[in-house]
Amino acid sequence: MSEQTSFSIQILNLKTMVRIISYKTRQREDGTEFYLLEVQGGIEMVKSKTSEQFYATAKKATVSTTFDEETCKALIGTQMDGKIVKIQTEPYQYSIKESGEVITLEHRYIYIPEGIETSEEKMARQLEEAMA
Repeated sequence: MSEQTSFSIQILNLKTMVRIISYKTRQREDGTEFYLLEVQGGIEMVKSKTSEQFYATAKKATVSTTFDEETCKALIGTQMDGKIVKIQTEPYQYSIKESGEVITLEHRYIYIPEGIETSEEKMARQLEEAMA
């Protein structure tokens, strides 16, 4: 006698979230200050190219605001719907604070609110639809 196993798959509509971890003060050309919120995505496991070992990391990005400093301080720890994505940029020089080494980068990370597709996501969706 054979037993039949029944199971169901539940697809969860999980939202991607970022957490506000800090804020930064910047100056406009006219000398007035404004504030950026620093947001961080969830934990990601990445394999090292040199040691081939995995390590935990999280992407970070900044978001411009119209808030004052007190509001920015109060928002630390708040979660927001959205994600941090890598975008290609023109090459620029970046100095690693810990070592002083200057490297050339051709990307940066930006915050994308929930419901907004990146160009790569749009292309992937269009390819999926075309192959269906």
